[in-house]
Amino acid sequence: MRGKSPVGFAPTFYFGLMIMSTDTIGQQIQEIAVKITEENQLEFVHSEVLGSKRNPVVRVYIDKPGGVTHQDCTKVSRQIEAVLDAEDYIGSEYTLEVSSPGLERDLYSLKDFEKFAGSLAKVKTSTPIEGQKNFRGRILKVESEEIFFEDKTSGEVRFPYSAVAKANLEIDLDEELKRHEK
Repeated sequence: MRGKSPVGFAPTFYFGLMIMSTDTIGQQIQEIAVKITEENQLEFVHSEVLGSKRNPVVRVYIDKPGGVTHQDCTKVSRQIEAVLDAEDYIGSEYTLEVSSPGLERDLYSLKDFEKFAGSLAKVKTSTPIEGQKNFRGRILKVESEEIFFEDKTSGEVRFPYSAVAKANLEIDLDEELKRHEK
């Protein structure tokens, strides 16, 4: 490992000169992360490269039924680190963070909407749908490229996935309380 670890399992590395664009690096990191998570029977959720070219932060989100453990994150982090060290993808010091997407995880794809049908969510659309851009409620189902949503304010609405600007799950407090009472 090159560099020092600022917090927990988020190692920091130093490499030579920056030789690829952030987009290319992001694509390479995603390909590496998908392969490594599959090898470890984990789900790749999302990856992103943030910050400046001089000090980027590489984030990789992983999941599995029942949630990921610190050991899962550490193992994946070390395996990604080994590939990045061997291939020398990034030409400056950077921080690698591998973690769970969290309880109120972002929904990054149509597949995520399908997976979390029945769950509470918050959705912002890029264009108004029936005069509204912000929705809070429950994902009902997905058919083809269309999301059916039960909005707390306006009832059942549907919109194409292409209209989604940002979306994330919301904690269902009633459901969580029921789970903890068992």
